[in-house]
Amino acid sequence: MSNRLIGRLPKVGIRPVIDGRERGVRESLEIQCMEMARNAARLIEENLRFPSGEKVTCVIADTNIGGVAEAALCADKFEREGVAVTLTVTPAWCYGTEVMDADPHTIKAIWGFNGTERPGAVYLAAALGGYGQKGLPTFSIYGREVQDTGDTEIHADVREKILRFVKAGLAVTQMKGKSYLSIGYSSMGIVGSMVDQGFFHDYLGMRTEFVDQTELLRRMQENIYDADEYQKALAWTLANCKEGKDYNREDLKADEGRKKWEWETVVKMTLIIRDLMVGNPKLQEMGYGEEALGRNALVSGFQGQRQWTDHMPNGDFSEAILNSSFDWNGIRQPYMVATENDSLNGVSMLFGHLLTNTAQIFSDVRTYWSPESVKRVTGKVLEGKAENGIIHLINSGSTTLDATAKQSNEAGNPVMKPFWEISEGEVTECLKATTWPQAVKEYFRGGGYSSQFKTDGEMPVTMCRINLVKGIGPVLQIAEGWTVVLDPGVHRILDERTNPTWPTTWFAPILTGQGAFKDVYRVMANWGANHGAISYGHIGADLITLASMLRIPVNMHNVNTDRIFRPALWNSFGEDKEGQDYRACEAYGPLYGIK
Repeated sequence: MSNRLIGRLPKVGIRPVIDGRERGVRESLEIQCMEMARNAARLIEENLRFPSGEKVTCVIADTNIGGVAEAALCADKFEREGVAVTLTVTPAWCYGTEVMDADPHTIKAIWGFNGTERPGAVYLAAALGGYGQKGLPTFSIYGREVQDTGDTEIHADVREKILRFVKAGLAVTQMKGKSYLSIGYSSMGIVGSMVDQGFFHDYLGMRTEFVDQTELLRRMQENIYDADEYQKALAWTLANCKEGKDYNREDLKADEGRKKWEWETVVKMTLIIRDLMVGNPKLQEMGYGEEALGRNALVSGFQGQRQWTDHMPNGDFSEAILNSSFDWNGIRQPYMVATENDSLNGVSMLFGHLLTNTAQIFSDVRTYWSPESVKRVTGKVLEGKAENGIIHLINSGSTTLDATAKQSNEAGNPVMKPFWEISEGEVTECLKATTWPQAVKEYFRGGGYSSQFKTDGEMPVTMCRINLVKGIGPVLQIAEGWTVVLDPGVHRILDERTNPTWPTTWFAPILTGQGAFKDVYRVMANWGANHGAISYGHIGADLITLASMLRIPVNMHNVNTDRIFRPALWNSFGEDKEGQDYRACEAYGPLYGIK
């Protein structure tokens, strides 16, 4: 397990703050205050990892912080250690602005212990008032239940908020300074593929890098890839990736020689796209020093259509394999690659990956099927979680093979797991559940192979999407729901009404009876673009916290209000939660922009 990108992983700083009055007050709190910090660090380090597998590291101030001098010593230590997210903890009153984290570049939260002897809640309120005047959005963590002075347990509601805050904060800081790699540019007029450099810079702190698709041709023609790895990859692909049914008309079907060449080509494309993203030291040995460095890309997109696919095999195989948690080199962290270079959906995938450490599904939000329409077409009634209707998620390219639902947890339920929890047997099952039909030539004149499978298990998932809206900027949509399994006959009839060579996920959003989630039709009708990114788990609350850190308002979600966790300052912008969000994001502006 190792971070494959340039730049150190961010750390979490724990700041125990204390009443600085000596001769009795400070001395009585020293042990409790530092133990509170240690408990918070243990909670974080025992529960959180980075997507590359490394455990999250916490750094604790050398002493409790009773005033500005100790706050400065802590800040100096945190700067040396690479701390980007800070959690201030206290069981008592402290000197508000003197002990606060005054660094405008760290992401901040305060946990004020809910006790009555020397209440940390009083300091929490005072400090939040100070942060409000300084315009530094800070998250407030305050337990529901009063605890005794000697109680070192972190109650469930506090645990949830600490972990949600840290996960989101680390997601923000992992994006900073990394790249979105645009391979090609605009695909079929899809606005998300017209990469907006301002959005990436101002809101995410990311670079935008651009490489023409002809670079793939150059590297293939000049053999600028690891030839030994290519032979290994090709052998693995031919052994494990079963060619599916050819749906093309007879006059468009390729002969065996052409098919062999297409397999060889798409494997080379996969190696080259990966090398473009993160580099490859083997290329340095071959005399290609510039190419060996890569673009430090945390996420990329491949234009494909139409200029590439009218001439060469499509990117479906490359995108699907790169987005999966395994390949010919074994089980590894998935790459984030957006089909059709839809950078906004690529970022949406990235959000889910950074929050869950799992592979992500990229899909067209293709069709709403009402219960009435399904019965009319198939004669069958939708049941279970699908009873109110379903949305057909399907796309030729970036759907990860992890989405076959052939991984499982200890209870035997289908899941999508971080790569370090996946077994070789589960990899085999994911591959067995997938076939690779020849690309349909009406879509892809240059041929290629698209993955074909269905998500064959009921899993909790969250669909999200970033959209750019003139006059507002970026907004985030979120829909928690479930993948559902249909009667095989119903699946076949519905699936074959569109392109059956592509992977299908049937999605049933959770309904609230209000607004965009009054029914499934409204979820589909209110979705802001043709694509969605789907992550394992109900992570809508985590996405809302992350979006607030980035100053991106959420315009549609079905997350229970009790789970929403945003900076305390948002409460100063009115009572309605969504209005608060819009007004606060407008007031503070993008995280890295100039307001």
